[in-house]
Order: sequence, then C-alpha cells, then structure tokens
Amino acid sequence: MFTKFLDCTVGYFLSYYYRDTIYSLYKLLLIKKYTTMIGSLLFILLSLGDLAVKSTEGCENIEIVSRAEWGARESLSNETMVTPVPHLFIHHTAMSECDNFASCSQMMRTIQNFHIDDRGWDDIGYNFLIGGDGRVYMGRGWDRVGAHTYGFNRIAVAFSLMGDFSHKLPSELMLNATTNLIECAKNENHVVANYKLHGHRDAGCTECPGSAFYNLIKTWPHFEGGPIPGYKCH
Repeated sequence: MFTKFLDCTVGYFLSYYYRDTIYSLYKLLLIKKYTTMIGSLLFILLSLGDLAVKSTEGCENIEIVSRAEWGARESLSNETMVTPVPHLFIHHTAMSECDNFASCSQMMRTIQNFHIDDRGWDDIGYNFLIGGDGRVYMGRGWDRVGAHTYGFNRIAVAFSLMGDFSHKLPSELMLNATTNLIECAKNENHVVANYKLHGHRDAGCTECPGSAFYNLIKTWPHFEGGPIPGYKCH
C-alpha cells in the first residue's frame, strides 16, 4: 500500500513540475492527429471528385484543371505555337462521358495514353478538353502546337468535348464552358479577332464533333463550314 501511495505521490509531483512540457506534448500530438485526419479527408474528397484546385489561366467564368491535377504524363511536345492563330476547331472525343473531377481526370489519362501509345504522338492531341463536370482540362495548352486537325495544327487551337455527341447535345455545363473558353481565346489574344470557327469535319473526312453538336456549332459566331481550304482526307 505504501508503494502505491509513493507511486501516486511521485506521479503527482512529476505532473506538477513538468506540466508545461506534458501539455506541450499533448498539444503537439493533438495537432498531428487532426492534421492527419484533415489530410485524409481532403484526399478522399478529391478522389470522389468533390474538390479540384481552381485555376482560371486568365479566363473568366472558367475552372481550368492543370496537367498536374489530372495526372498527365510528361509531354514530349516542344513546338511552340505562334499566336494569335486564325482558326479554332471544335471536336468531340467520341468516347464515354464523365461527370466529376475523378472520372474526367481518368478519362484525360486514358485519352493521353491512347494518343501517345497507340497513335505515337508526343502528347494528348488537343489544346483543351471540356468535361461533363463543366471544368476545362488542360491538354497542350495555349502555347504548344497540337495534334488534332490534319494540316491545321500550327495555325489553330482545338477544344474537344468528352463524349459522343452524334445524336445528342452536350450538357449546358459543357456548352457554357466551351463558349466561355472561346471567348477567353479571343480576349487573351490566342486567336485573331476575326478568327474562324469550325467543326473538325470541316477540315477532313470525319463525323467529328458529332452531327447533333455540329448543327449547334453552325449557329455560333465566326462559324465557317467546310470543306474549307486545306481540307484533306487521309
């Protein structure tokens, strides 16, 4: 019993004289615990597609997802685009759609892998892509020559919408993002003021960007239908 009393007494004096140290250690452990919990929560939310780091790249009303954010492979493309360019092409991927950050990022990686590994290109072909979540995903960006429209890659930028729009229109989210991105291209001097807007099919033998979507594009400002000069089947 005396031993138990002695243990309690020593414990009391130790806790009294070292209380500041003990409290500091407690706070440190508590902060570390909650920091770990918050970090894990953020990772889960990002994985579910509920959060994405917002960037506008100088464009208003647009959320642009950087290459790092969607998990791009290193680009081997180093040919600089001389801007402003006279043409702007609209494509569709003719693949499945996506509806959140996680699924659209996965789709971006799938497209990039296909373009690099199957087609032998230096990178994903388009300058930008638009996801079903209404975000704009950076492909080669504004300053790199793309691989999207045969014969026009050095004199055009290309935006591609993720999905197949042969028989239906893209969602309002996607359409708003696309028209805002076109406006940004003009305002930021990436295309000339009197740029010409085309569907991919206007420059080559393809159904891209899908008949339903193409019929809408024809009503947009600056549209010029094909076959345009330089049209090629290959």
